[in-house]
Amino acid sequence: MDERQRQFRGPPKKFQPKGVTILYEDRDILVVDKVSGLLTVSTDKVRENTAYYILTDYVRRGIPKSRNRIFIVHRLDRDTSGVLVFAKTEQAKHYLQDQWQSFSKQYYAVVHGTFAAKEGVITSYLAENSVHKMYSVDDAERGKLAMTGYKVVRESNKFSLLEIDLLTGRKNQIRVHMAERGCPVAGDNAYGRKGMGIKRLALHAFSLTIAHPFSHQDMTFEAKVPGYFKTLMNSE
Repeated sequence: MDERQRQFRGPPKKFQPKGVTILYEDRDILVVDKVSGLLTVSTDKVRENTAYYILTDYVRRGIPKSRNRIFIVHRLDRDTSGVLVFAKTEQAKHYLQDQWQSFSKQYYAVVHGTFAAKEGVITSYLAENSVHKMYSVDDAERGKLAMTGYKVVRESNKFSLLEIDLLTGRKNQIRVHMAERGCPVAGDNAYGRKGMGIKRLALHAFSLTIAHPFSHQDMTFEAKVPGYFKTLMNSE
């Protein structure tokens, strides 16, 4: 193992930044498990309560004038939890972004209803409307190709637990594809069913496999599926 990859464990629990759990850190990358409800990056309304802000402070070790920084590689929706990777150098950022489509990304989701086909790939072209919501179109010139592989892991009277392979990485892709199939992600107030008493969006980035930007060796990171997903599946 290269010297850059010797530190596989994050800091002790008392030193973990609030809102994220550090899964792995070395001189090139920082990988975390993000909680639901935390933005990846700032917006016009929220500047400090973001994974980027929290982890920038973490790598600077509380020294505001420190030149240490992190670089955004990809994003998770505010209400999606799970594996999120940042680069610690600009070179690592460019490498990861250039290779991003070749990396393996696996999610778990609890969705309303059941699927006739218990395994398959949903394909469409996604476009964005004037209020920044995504929707599927048939015309490749109007949207970007989006492919979502899914497999039903478990079914209940109300819900299905899905294992999802994100074959492309478009904005809100999983949420749109599930909603358009009539099985929206539980807790999705934007594309799904409002007022259902569900506490959070039941979408979790479970596993991410990347090629390390320095060694180019494959590395897989996993974030435990939230216990709330089991609670939903057991609800009547």
